[in-house]
Amino acid sequence: MSEPMVKSEAVHKRFGRLEVLKGITLEVMPGEVMCLLGPSGSGKSTFLRCINHLEKIDAGRLSVDGELVGYRQVGARLHELRESEVSRKRAEIGVVFQHFNLFTNMTALENVSIAPMRVKKLTRGEAHERGRALLASVGLPDKVEAYPAQLSGGQQQRVAIARALAMDPKLMLFDEPTSALDPELVGEVLQVMRKLALGGMTMIVVTHEMSFAAEVADSVVFMDDGVVVESGSPDDVLGRPRHERTRSFLSKVL
Repeated sequence: MSEPMVKSEAVHKRFGRLEVLKGITLEVMPGEVMCLLGPSGSGKSTFLRCINHLEKIDAGRLSVDGELVGYRQVGARLHELRESEVSRKRAEIGVVFQHFNLFTNMTALENVSIAPMRVKKLTRGEAHERGRALLASVGLPDKVEAYPAQLSGGQQQRVAIARALAMDPKLMLFDEPTSALDPELVGEVLQVMRKLALGGMTMIVVTHEMSFAAEVADSVVFMDDGVVVESGSPDDVLGRPRHERTRSFLSKVL
């Protein structure tokens, strides 16, 4: 049996007096697509940010590919890693947010190429060759020289996905990647994500796109008020939910 790509053990996170995560325990296996569902404020996005240490957890353990996230264990104690060490680990995890966060003064190719040049020390030629291939893979071979302002929202999000893939991540995190898009542009982004899933990429996707979860996810987790209410296959969670809270949520969004 392979080890989990992501292993969360009783993870807690609070902001002041507000406890946002109340003991999240789950595992994501290599090549698995997990969709996180739940109402706004349930802790989904916070949990995603904890996975690559954009937010520090307050209790529990969180590991990616067998290594603790943001910490090193010495004896029975955890010691936080230096920021440079965290950044190296973070580079192995691709993240795509609601908002595209592209550099507006750079072309699509430059946006995709800059991190591999700075972090992986690729030459400009190497980074641009890989960047062109990635932009082609997300359906944008003709937008290499376009600036973000010249692209639709769906095209910008596809550039953002290509940018994350440029670092050759072992894990991709998607935080409601289609929620800022006009409805007619959602499909083109989901199609790229389907292609990634078919290629074996390990993915955790926070989404309200129930059809995507039903079609692409290997597992679905429903969160509410900082806890995992239930989890299982898409057929079980979406088709035969056990908990009243899950049934109530699905009745409003399906």
